[in-house]
Amino acid sequence: MSTGHREPNVVHLEPIALPEPKLDGGLSLGEAFRQRRTVREFSDEPLPPQLLGDLLWAACGVNRVNGPFGVSGRTAPSASNSQEVDVYVVLSAGAYLYDPTAHRLRPVAAGDHRRIALSARQGAGGSNAPARLVYVADLDKLEHTAGFDEPGLHDPEVEKSYFYVDTGLIAGNVYLFAASRGLAAWFHNCDRPALAAALALSERQRPLFGQTVGFPRTAATASKSPPSDYSS
Repeated sequence: MSTGHREPNVVHLEPIALPEPKLDGGLSLGEAFRQRRTVREFSDEPLPPQLLGDLLWAACGVNRVNGPFGVSGRTAPSASNSQEVDVYVVLSAGAYLYDPTAHRLRPVAAGDHRRIALSARQGAGGSNAPARLVYVADLDKLEHTAGFDEPGLHDPEVEKSYFYVDTGLIAGNVYLFAASRGLAAWFHNCDRPALAAALALSERQRPLFGQTVGFPRTAATASKSPPSDYSS
């Protein structure tokens, strides 16, 4: 794992151990496909630990110990099983890094960084939502994968195609999980320079996109949101 270029402020944060995934219940896969959509109006109700843990496991959790190339397998595939896209979870109290192997959240930065997990042109839409996921590509993981070391893993343009695709696969899992549990989800841009600073990322780590998840607001309290690049 790449180290950040400075030590983040985590004085008041503790690691969060997540409950074992419980995926029974919810909608069927077919119905989740029917219900999948972007919803940009969120309640500020926190996600219960079980639901947050299930969401993160669905995103990119470990679903088998013995995966390709002797590395554990994930719910989302990646180039040469490099698992180069890290998922940061931005909550009101601070930002955390999801550790799929331990199924826990590791503190990264104290304070509420939810606003910068959205791009400036999108205003403050959904900033009251309980959780924003931030997808960060780690180039060192791509270039030093335990998998097949093909030339593209060392070509900047090919690398870019890999980590963008792999991010989309994780985000698709999140959308389907949200649909199956009646949650609102919105995939969007983010303030990349501000996030790189707040999360103490190294030059080899690239913040890519954000995805907001939470309970939907009721029709009575919903307001008009700014447009999204991903609004379908």
